[in-house]
Amino acid sequence: MAALPQIDTIKTPDAAVVQAARNARRARFNVPFVVVVALLVSYGLLIVYSAVRVDADYSFTRQLAGVAIGLVAMLLVWRFDYRKLSDFVTLFLIINVVLILSPHLPVIGVEAKGAQSWIKIGMQIQPGEFAKVTVVLLDAAVMARYGGRLDDPREYCRALGIMLVPFACIMTQPDLGTGLVYLFIAAVALVMGGARPKYLLITLAAFVAAVALVFAVDEVIKAQTGEYKLLQQYQRNRLLVFINDDYDPTGEGYNLNQAKIAIGSGGLFGQGLFKGTQHALGILPEAPTDFIFCVLAEELGFVGVVVLLALYAALILICFNIARSSNDLFGMLIVMCVVGMWLFQILENIGMDCGLMPITGIPLPFMSYGSSFMVVNFIMLGMIGSVWSHNNASLGKRG
Repeated sequence: MAALPQIDTIKTPDAAVVQAARNARRARFNVPFVVVVALLVSYGLLIVYSAVRVDADYSFTRQLAGVAIGLVAMLLVWRFDYRKLSDFVTLFLIINVVLILSPHLPVIGVEAKGAQSWIKIGMQIQPGEFAKVTVVLLDAAVMARYGGRLDDPREYCRALGIMLVPFACIMTQPDLGTGLVYLFIAAVALVMGGARPKYLLITLAAFVAAVALVFAVDEVIKAQTGEYKLLQQYQRNRLLVFINDDYDPTGEGYNLNQAKIAIGSGGLFGQGLFKGTQHALGILPEAPTDFIFCVLAEELGFVGVVVLLALYAALILICFNIARSSNDLFGMLIVMCVVGMWLFQILENIGMDCGLMPITGIPLPFMSYGSSFMVVNFIMLGMIGSVWSHNNASLGKRG
C-alpha cells in the first residue's frame, strides 16, 4: 500500500514573536501623540487663516509651507536615534553661537521691529527660533553628564555658564522674548537634571537682582545721555504696562486693552468663525502672531478656548508619559525641556493677552503665524518621537 503524502502542519507564531512585532509597530507609531498633534495643528491653521485672510502683510500659503516642511523635518528627526547626540556639548554650543549671531552678519542680516533677529537667504528666517532646538539638546546633554545628581558647586557654575551663552548671544539682537524661552529651558534642565535646590534658589535670587540692576543702571545712563542703552524703550514699556494698564495708552497699553476687548467680546460661544471684528478691522495689532489667542477667543468664545487648552493638556500629558518611560536621562531631559518650553510659551502668551503676564512677543505653539516657528515646533515633535520610538524599539528587541 502506497504511503499517504505527508501534509505540512501550519505553525502558529510564537507568542514572543507576536509581542515583538506589536512592540515594533508601537515603536514606529504613537497613535495618541499623532492624533493630538494633528488636531492641534489643524486647529491652529484654521485660526491663522481667519486672522490673515484680510491682511495683505501675511501669507497663509507660507504658513502651509511651514507645516509641510515641518512634517518632513519631523519624520526625519523621528527616525534618527537621539542617543547618538548625547556627547556633542561643544558642537551644540558652537552651533548656537553661530545661529544666534548670524543676523549680525552684513548682507544677510535683516533688522525688523527694532531687533536684528532675521537673515535673508532667498527667504527670510529667524535663526534664534531654530536655535531653540540646539538649546534643548545642549542643556539636556550638559545635565545628562551628571547622571541625575549635581552637587558640586563648581560643576553647577560650569553647567550654568554653558547654558547662559545662548541667552547672552540672543540679547545682542536684542530679543528678550526668545531669551526668556532659553532661560526657561535651562531652568527645566537644571531642575530635572538633579541640581541641588539650594543652588537653584541662589540662581533665582541672582537673576532677580540682575534684572533690578539693569533697570537701575539704565536709569543712570539715561540721566547722563538722555536715552536708555540696556533695554529698548518698547521693552521697558511692555514691563511697565504690566504694572499699570494706563501706562503708554497709545502704544503697549493700547495693545493690551484691545486684546482684552477682543477676548471679552467672544463670550461663551464667540461671534462665529471668520466673523471677528477686532482683527478684521485692524484694531487688534499683531493679530496673527502675538495676539492669535485673542482671535480664537473672539470668534469661538470660551468654548473654543477650552478646546485649545484641552488639546494642549493632552499633548503635555502624553509627553510626560514618554519622558517617564525613557530608558536614559538624556532622552527624559530632551522631552521635559521641550515640554517646559511649550508650557512657558503657552502661559506667557495667553497670560500677556489677558494682562496677567508682561507683553513679551512670545508666540503661541502651533497657533501663531510664522513658518520658522512652525518648523521648529515640528522638529521638537520629532525629537520627542525619537525618544519614544527608540526606547520602545529596544523593548521590542528584548521581547
